Amino acid sequence: MHRPPKSVQRRLSLLLVSVASLTLGACSDADRGHVLAPDGVTSATTRTGARDGDLDGALRAYLTTLGFTGRVASTLETRLGRRVDRQLADLGRELWFDPIQGLNDDNTCAGCHSPTNGFGDTQPIAIGIDNNGVVGPGRTGPRNQRRSPMVINTAFYPTLMWNSRFHASSGDPFDNRQGFVFPAPEGTSLSYLPHLLTAQAFIPPTERVEAAGFHVPGGNDDLRRAVVRRLNESSEYRQRFARSFPHVKRGAPIAFDDVARAIAEFELTLVFADAPIDRYARGHENALSRREKAGAVLFFGRAGCVTCHAVSGASSEMFSDFRQHVAGIPQIAPSLGNVTFDGPGLNEDFGLEQVTGSPADRYAFRTSPLRNVALQPAFMHNGAFTRLEDAIRYHLDAVSGAASFTPDRLPVDLRGPLGPLQPVLDRLDALLRTPVTLTADEIESLIAFVRDGLLDPDARPERLQRLIPEKLPSGRPGLVFQR
Repeated sequence: MHRPPKSVQRRLSLLLVSVASLTLGACSDADRGHVLAPDGVTSATTRTGARDGDLDGALRAYLTTLGFTGRVASTLETRLGRRVDRQLADLGRELWFDPIQGLNDDNTCAGCHSPTNGFGDTQPIAIGIDNNGVVGPGRTGPRNQRRSPMVINTAFYPTLMWNSRFHASSGDPFDNRQGFVFPAPEGTSLSYLPHLLTAQAFIPPTERVEAAGFHVPGGNDDLRRAVVRRLNESSEYRQRFARSFPHVKRGAPIAFDDVARAIAEFELTLVFADAPIDRYARGHENALSRREKAGAVLFFGRAGCVTCHAVSGASSEMFSDFRQHVAGIPQIAPSLGNVTFDGPGLNEDFGLEQVTGSPADRYAFRTSPLRNVALQPAFMHNGAFTRLEDAIRYHLDAVSGAASFTPDRLPVDLRGPLGPLQPVLDRLDALLRTPVTLTADEIESLIAFVRDGLLDPDARPERLQRLIPEKLPSGRPGLVFQR
């Protein structure tokens, strides 16, 4: 059960009005208690017709109680203990878009983490190897098991991936002292690296359905050696690595550590956490519209979203508790895929159980961070919803929403028979079993806040697409990005 820090608990205990809770992503199986509203905050405060002073007073009280500063982006280099290396990051950017590190010769990091969608997926469920060279709605090929999450702001994430299979034991991605934990064969062997993103960068080139393919034999280290062999054979890449790594300049070969550090450095530049809610928290009262303020008061208060989409403490204002929960999402399996699904019908995703081996963790997935969520074309771990409003409405009444769910809005290859639903609902988080009633106006306000109030305008496609290199150092043709 997620609990706020003790200091926040003490402040919450002084607040007066106890109300029902709702989550946008997922809640814990245990009873989380109630969300408390600050003195004088009533249901009328959440309506767009409420006085501006009422909304501002309520919202500021919530932000103060939760310790939300709107300044998390400015803490990056302090937490790193150094400046971001822009030259190294630019090398990582070129690697990000270059098929040279995809041993199947047809995918890159950008194939599943595209600047057109906040460096996230363009698909409800990812398409990795054997794709058609397109990144966007027209991408085709066999699908993986889940939607690729957005990469922007992952510098602050203590767990990575939908089943949190990569995580910092300290709860802090900048702190390796307690180890970074990965599935076998890596285990904790990557804990010497300075940041969780640097350790995670060792993994994508080894994922056979995402990048490596099946024609190169061997284990993870063999695949990584094949990647650096390609890079060392490229005079252009050797020149670029030599600018950032003295040992390469002296004639030593490029090592995979160098590759991982470059890619992670690029990811560190993808911090986009200056949304209207951040500017509001820093004192700009007009940064949010009246409707967005009303939605924010619901989000932080009566709707209870912040309980799982947390902003306090280790959540680093990322709108996630970074824990795994069962939200009851209908199970979708593609008609053409390259991953063997779980269950007797091979049409289920067991989520966290795949990592822990415990049936108690079945169907649990990490709470999705909500910053810049409007950039996504689909929502939830399997892209079940293609409209944000549908995802929000689903969590108002998960049981009915699951029963009435239809995949009709999904691509044709994802509209087949759904996986079994009842086993998922049997494990549904307790709070989601009780419907929550909001007025149509309140729902619209909640949608407006999540869609617009959490969006950093600098993360929009028209800006991020400028990061696509015009020419790749390897000389290979890049992927085609639909704009």
